[in-house]
Amino acid sequence: MQRLAGESRQGRKAATVTWFIVCRRVPGLFFLFMSTSGYQVIARRWRPQTFDDLVGQDHIVRTLKNALTTGRIAHGFLFVGPRGTGKTSMARVFAKALNAEGGPSANPAEDSVISQAIMAGNCMDVIEIDGASNNSVEQVRDLREDCQYAPAQCTYKIYIIDEVHMLSSQAFNALLKTLEEPPSHVKFIFATTEAQKVLPTIVSRCQRFEFRPISDEVIVERLEQIAIAEKIEAEKAALISVARLANGGMRDAQSILDQMISFCGDKITEQAVLDVYGLAAPSTVKSLASALAQADYPEIVRIVEELAQEGRDLFRVLLDLQTLVREALLDAISQQGASELLGTRLVTESILRMLDTLHGGESQIQRGLSEKVNFEVVLLRAVEASRARAVDSLIRELSELATKVPEVGKKND
Repeated sequence: MQRLAGESRQGRKAATVTWFIVCRRVPGLFFLFMSTSGYQVIARRWRPQTFDDLVGQDHIVRTLKNALTTGRIAHGFLFVGPRGTGKTSMARVFAKALNAEGGPSANPAEDSVISQAIMAGNCMDVIEIDGASNNSVEQVRDLREDCQYAPAQCTYKIYIIDEVHMLSSQAFNALLKTLEEPPSHVKFIFATTEAQKVLPTIVSRCQRFEFRPISDEVIVERLEQIAIAEKIEAEKAALISVARLANGGMRDAQSILDQMISFCGDKITEQAVLDVYGLAAPSTVKSLASALAQADYPEIVRIVEELAQEGRDLFRVLLDLQTLVREALLDAISQQGASELLGTRLVTESILRMLDTLHGGESQIQRGLSEKVNFEVVLLRAVEASRARAVDSLIRELSELATKVPEVGKKND
C-alpha cells in the first residue's frame, strides 16, 4: 500500500512537471487553462481590451491615440480619477499599444502572443505593482536597478504602479531621478485615486490625465450590451438604478449587475434592485422632495416612517434628494429666479438654502446613533431653512420699495 501511494505521488509530481514544461513552451496556455477552470466575474470578462472599449473617457483615448500616431510618447503618465473609471484598464491597453508588433500602434493585433500576454497580466516586460504593498524605499531602489535591463520580449519595459499615492516620501524621492531621465526602453504609468497625495515633483515629471466619473447614460448603455450578450433580461429601470448605485464607476456597476444576476437569475427587475440595495423608488423620493417644498410636515414624517419600515438606506435617500433639489436649483437659475420642479414655486434663494442644509446633514446621518431621527431632523431643518429669508435680501427689497414710494409732502407740478 505504501509503495502504491508513493508511486501515485511520483506520478502526480511528474504530471505537474510535464504540465508546467508545456505551459512554458506554449505561451498563454497556462492562463487559458486557468480562465476556463472557474467562473470569472463580469467585471473581468468584460474588461476593456481595446481603446474603443474604454467608454466615458474619450478625451484620454483621443490624446493617447494621437501620441501613438505622431510618435510623441512621454516617458511618464499619471492617471487620476475615482475608482472603477478605467485607469488600470487604460494602462494595460496603452501598454499593449506601445508594444505592438512593428512598433507602437493605436490598433495592435489582438491575436499576437505579446498582446494576449499583456492583457492577461502575463508579460514579463509589463510589470504591474501595487503601491500600497510595495511602498518602501528599498523596493523602489530594486525597481531602479531593474530598469537598467533591456526588455526580454517587448519594445518597451513598462511599469504600471497602482495607488501610487501610497508610496512613502522616501520612495518618491528615490524614484525622482529615474523618472526624470529613464532609459529609452522604459515607460512609467502611475494610477491613483488621490492625486493630492502625490508629490508635486512626481506630478511635474508626468503627463497627467483626469479620468471623469462615467455618466449614468453611458453606464446603462454598456450594461444593456452586457445583458444581451449574457442572455439576461433586465428592465431599463433596473439598470438605471444600478447606474445610480455605481456613482460613476463602470466596474462597480458591473459588480452590482453580477450580484443581481446571482439573486434574480436571468430576469432582473427594478424592484429587486431596490430591495437588495435598500434604495427608495424614484417616485417616493420625488414625493418626499415635493413635501419638503410645500412644508408638509405630516407627509414628511409619514414618508420617512415608511422608508424606515421598508429598511431603505436613508443616507442614499438623502443623496437622491440632493440630486432632485440641485436640478430644481439649476432650473430656477435658467428661469430667471424661480422653479416649479419640486411641485410648488420656489425662488433660487430658498432652493439654495434647502440644498445647503441637506448637504450639511450628511455627516449627522452617518455618525448619529439613530439614523431615522437624524434624517427627520435634517429634513425639517431643510424646510425651515428654505422658508427663512436672509437679512441682506430683505434690506435690498425694502430699499427697492422705498425708492418707489413718492416723497411725503411733495407738491404735484
